[in-house]
Amino acid sequence: MVFAREPFQSLGNAGPCRVLVVDDDPAHRLLACDVLTPSRYAVTQAGSGREVLDLLRVHSFDMVLLDKRMPGMDGDEVCRRIRGELGLAMLPILMVTGDGDIDNLTQSLSAGADDFLRKPFEPRELLARVDAAVARKRLTDQLDSAESMLFALARMVEAKDGNTGDHCSRLSHSGVVLGKALGLGPDELMALRRGGVLHDIGKLGIPDRILLKPGKLTEDEWVLMRQHVDIGARLVGGLKTMQRTVPIIRHHHEKWDGSGYPDGLKGERIPLLARVFQIVDIYDALAHARPYKQALERRDIVQIMEAEAAQGWRDPELTAIFLDIVKNRPEELDVPSASPDDLGMHLFSAIRSTGAMGGHAGTGA
Repeated sequence: MVFAREPFQSLGNAGPCRVLVVDDDPAHRLLACDVLTPSRYAVTQAGSGREVLDLLRVHSFDMVLLDKRMPGMDGDEVCRRIRGELGLAMLPILMVTGDGDIDNLTQSLSAGADDFLRKPFEPRELLARVDAAVARKRLTDQLDSAESMLFALARMVEAKDGNTGDHCSRLSHSGVVLGKALGLGPDELMALRRGGVLHDIGKLGIPDRILLKPGKLTEDEWVLMRQHVDIGARLVGGLKTMQRTVPIIRHHHEKWDGSGYPDGLKGERIPLLARVFQIVDIYDALAHARPYKQALERRDIVQIMEAEAAQGWRDPELTAIFLDIVKNRPEELDVPSASPDDLGMHLFSAIRSTGAMGGHAGTGA
């Protein structure tokens, strides 16, 4: 049975700290609850590992205060399941233990615990540890919300161009495929994943009369259209987590021979991630139908991309590596049904389901 100190409810960042206290001994749970007063903390109690997992599947918490030694499923196993089975990588877990053996503590850290609290605990120490963990969690939640909103807005821009949002997901996946083929590290791969969604977010600042114009743009209109890369870089640049993504947004329309925009960068002066991204962006535009064009056959795509590399528009080495994937391992470019990151898709889908958004055929830029 789960004992709740007060009815659980979802609380915003201004509300009480949402703490899940886990111990098989009711007396130990009550000791923690006596310290975590109701006016400041919303406490839920659980007496077993199974109850913890069931609660976390349906409720949100700011942190978990978890006893290490419990019958059946011990604290270490609960940690592993929270991190792996439930995918809650950022949920703070404070392990409570009377064991001072360093090997056992190391095992708990490896299982996913963030910190330790020794029994018997001093109330002020418990409050300090809980408050610090909750503060970190809520800062992370704020960052996640900001990023999700950016991703959803970027997908809305794509939807104006007659896309469903799949275009962004394909670019995120393909960019990572090419990045792995080049041996790039996790930070660079994450930047490519994010860039797949955010590359054209600056089009939010372009008037619809230009963005959705069915015919060719005038020179003056092109001047405005080209500003979307600078607008996008400014929109995203304020987030420290996006610093590796900003060069993709700003420079994905540069060309190897220096004839691109906004800065006319040439050759390896173009940031590597921007060169990687523009290759998968071009492939996706050629390989998939739009309201104003048909999808091309693979052999035709290869010919066009090889010609553009020979013409000096694309990095020839990166183009050759990517086309090797297209020719010999095209299945790697198929987006898996389960993506490792939401990247604003759920929020975008919820907005789209209201019927307030309509698709429009636009101009590629």
